[in-house]
Amino acid sequence: MRNIVLMMSVSLDGYMEGPDRDISWHRVDDELHQHFNDLLRDMGAFLSGRVVHELMADYWPTADADPDAPAVMAEFAGIWRDKPKIAYSRTLTHADWNTTIVRDVVPEEVRALKEQPGGDLVLSGANIAAEFLRHDLVDEFRMYVHPVLVGSGTPLFPQSSAITALRHAETHTFGNGVVLLRYKRAEA
Repeated sequence: MRNIVLMMSVSLDGYMEGPDRDISWHRVDDELHQHFNDLLRDMGAFLSGRVVHELMADYWPTADADPDAPAVMAEFAGIWRDKPKIAYSRTLTHADWNTTIVRDVVPEEVRALKEQPGGDLVLSGANIAAEFLRHDLVDEFRMYVHPVLVGSGTPLFPQSSAITALRHAETHTFGNGVVLLRYKRAEA
């Protein structure tokens, strides 16, 4: 069975973006970008909310056409363009680039998606992550902690009174100071 993997960059103080959706503080260099490419290449699909989907669709479909694009970015453009995508949105009416629009997170539909063959499903975006967490649908967490304090913005995790037990699966420090913290759901 495929896993739902929440994969996000966050500041040390837990924000995925700063005020006004600022992500300029993300420290994605060639080493980290290549790590993302290697990991995402084998994923079965990208799951995101409308905001993340539109952000990605505005840049990545043609990023490899730029002759000045670094090789790792050109490589990711092909990965993103060709990978199946599900955009959860109540307002999108059309989406290109192998994208299916789904209106709501329906747990039974997500569980059926997990039972299909293929690689794990990568989830990104704070609002859609909150919905998946509310329905207890996230199997793995890959947090890329950037060495910066943002102070305010969009927190990755919503407030909740639920306690979710996790087990440590991996820690990796990249040369630019970003630290991957990987956790999986603890066995019952």
